[in-house]
Amino acid sequence: MKFRAKTEEISNIEQLIRVCGSIGKMTQLCVLRISEQNMFFILNDKVVHGGVWCQMNPDNFFEEYRMEGLSEESNEIYLEVSPDEIVQALKTGTYAAKTLKVKLTKKSSPCLTFEIELPSQSGRIQTFIHDVPVNVLPKRLWSDYKEPLVPQFDISVAMPPLKSLKSVTERLKNLGSYMELSANHNGDMRMRVETEQATVSVNFKDLEIVHVDNGSSQSQPQNRMMGRFYGAKVDIKNLLMFLSGQLVNPSRIICNIMENRAIHCFLIQEDVSIQYCMPVINN
Repeated sequence: MKFRAKTEEISNIEQLIRVCGSIGKMTQLCVLRISEQNMFFILNDKVVHGGVWCQMNPDNFFEEYRMEGLSEESNEIYLEVSPDEIVQALKTGTYAAKTLKVKLTKKSSPCLTFEIELPSQSGRIQTFIHDVPVNVLPKRLWSDYKEPLVPQFDISVAMPPLKSLKSVTERLKNLGSYMELSANHNGDMRMRVETEQATVSVNFKDLEIVHVDNGSSQSQPQNRMMGRFYGAKVDIKNLLMFLSGQLVNPSRIICNIMENRAIHCFLIQEDVSIQYCMPVINN
């Protein structure tokens, strides 16, 4: 298996730091899936932290990108890696890097090697090399890291801006550990925390309802059902982990809700998308 990528754009390095930093907020260890067309950061821990699926187009991050997978029939590479260690390696060249090269190497153990060239005051090029340890996953485990199937949700709504959501969630965290997140087909979304002393609810109005065509024959709700809220209870810490990522100005955040069964958030940006399936609290 071989993997090599190169960029000479500082903006690409900065965006890689933001993406890996966002994933690092949600997990200390994930799987990097490398294919010819895409790169993915994947977390499959639905019980504790939830499932994370981050998809990137390498053409938006690297001018050169080459890979050879396990075989012609299975032309992919799956690496278990720490996103925070990738961030630390990349930060060497955040502001002045001339070139970033990334490649899969095998030294005493498999590594992702980050080679960063920086100009010095004397005009010479300084090269910094960081080896990030990885665990190469065997093919028998690949099926655990396929894209999650999206079920038929009761409602899908475009959420308010990321900063507003994060601010509200941080304040609600001080009141309790769990939150009911719900929405209706009138474009209302509600974030509610209940304690023995009080119930606090924050409401957003006039949000866009997203109609997902997944082949279902389910009809649109009748007028008398438009005001019904569909929701589920989640751990506030899990929602805050998702909202605390470093992606700048996502174009949309879609929240898909299945009544008392699932909360599926979809953060969309021009060159990357992140799906997060939050564990639901049933009581």
